[in-house]
Amino acid sequence: MDGAQLQILWSNLIGIVSEQARALQRIAFSPIVREAGDLANGLFDARARMVAQAVTGTPGHINSLAAAAANLLDKTDVSALRPGDVLITNDPWMSAGHFFDITVLSPIFRGDRIIGYAGSTIHHTDIGGYGIGAGARDIHEEGLWIPVLKLYEAGVPNATLFDIITRNVRTPDALLGDLGAQVSSGMIAAKRLNALCDRYGFDDIETLSDEIISRSEAATRACIGALPAGTAHGVSRFDVPGGETIELRCAVTVEPEKGEIVIDFTGSSARSPMGINVVPAYTHAYATFAVRSTLDPDLPNNAGSLAPIRLVLPDNCILNAKYPSPVAARHVVGMYVPFPILKGLAQIVPDRVVAEGSGAVWTMQIHGRDAQGQAFTSSMFNYSGGMGARATKPGLPAICYPTGVSAVPVEVLEAAYPIEFRCKQLEPGTGGRGAQPGGDGQRIVFRMRTGTPWLLNAVPSRLEVAPEGLAGGGDGAVGRFEVNGMPIRPAGKLEMQPDDEVTMITPGGGGFGAL
Repeated sequence: MDGAQLQILWSNLIGIVSEQARALQRIAFSPIVREAGDLANGLFDARARMVAQAVTGTPGHINSLAAAAANLLDKTDVSALRPGDVLITNDPWMSAGHFFDITVLSPIFRGDRIIGYAGSTIHHTDIGGYGIGAGARDIHEEGLWIPVLKLYEAGVPNATLFDIITRNVRTPDALLGDLGAQVSSGMIAAKRLNALCDRYGFDDIETLSDEIISRSEAATRACIGALPAGTAHGVSRFDVPGGETIELRCAVTVEPEKGEIVIDFTGSSARSPMGINVVPAYTHAYATFAVRSTLDPDLPNNAGSLAPIRLVLPDNCILNAKYPSPVAARHVVGMYVPFPILKGLAQIVPDRVVAEGSGAVWTMQIHGRDAQGQAFTSSMFNYSGGMGARATKPGLPAICYPTGVSAVPVEVLEAAYPIEFRCKQLEPGTGGRGAQPGGDGQRIVFRMRTGTPWLLNAVPSRLEVAPEGLAGGGDGAVGRFEVNGMPIRPAGKLEMQPDDEVTMITPGGGGFGAL
């Protein structure tokens, strides 16, 4: 396949997955999907290999979705699939790491043959159980577990499954609306992929997917092959809800003769009793993101470009959660996975990495009753600190690195829930000093307009251990979490009074290079 033809077809595929993602965002009920883009959309070939992904989305969802398609099909009789079938699961070990992230996979038929699959993963508002916080003691306290099932069979909804879901969640309308958005986006992808085949006279996309995936893998291996052989080490330390300090250690081994990178997390902290443990797929998602964004960010992100990056995870490790470990707030640790890898890569390609940033987004979820007595549960809303500085540019303020999720505008939250924001502004001086300064964090102050007690799930991190600067740069400032002006360290669901005011000052990013 010549380069011009391939580029035209590749543009067509990107157009398909991008339209799939736009449709999902437009139709979705929840602000976390509609406004923040906490989602992933991917297009897979008939062998369940991810060929293309939408630009919109988070690495934790996108790279987990890359593995989820094969995991779902391993539990499915593919020969029995029919047009109109839709598969679903939120199994943490098969997809994105906690119950809130539901993966939907739709086979794409051309005549009576499957030519591919359209997949999506999004964060849902509520899945029952404890909520988004880290306070559950095992996974069964965290909500509804949906095994691999058919959400639709030959276009007919699975009434029993819909009833089970509806009775197990606090906000069924939002969840069912978002599920409908996922199913609809898959239908759009199927129509557009068949239109592509009609336009170019294809019976399927196997030759095209082989070309894209093989070229992506070869280019990634060539990029790794240009690096010097050897092993570099990195360590990242941070505190999590409740005050526990987590340590992530990794050895980054470059094997240029194979065109591979091996990341070994031996020596990292052991499993936590709190719901911050990370499943392997989510660890792999952020580990591959760190390598890919550093070495070959312009290459397509697909099964081929992910293949040369391998992980070694010890058994008793917070990054290799085993059943029945609680995992609801797995992002609190998972979003720090890139930092020890970047510290290792800084010894190999120092001009391409970033210093440590604030890490995990500070996630909030509120429950209660409004002034009319109507129960509400918010979708989670996130606030980020500063990004670490780069070799030639300062860190960006209040940027969700590495997740890339957007902040839900305060106006949207105030319109949807009885919440009032008193302040939302950058916090100057929180970024670390250096030749390139780290990005500043932000200050957010809010209270509720319920007039009655309410519940808060909050999972802030880096309240004690600051983001480290790189190459002589200064550390960023730690964060602060206050209720009525008093610093606290929330470790579980908080019972709040009507007039309580919450203040959050998120951490700053580390600086790069000495002044």
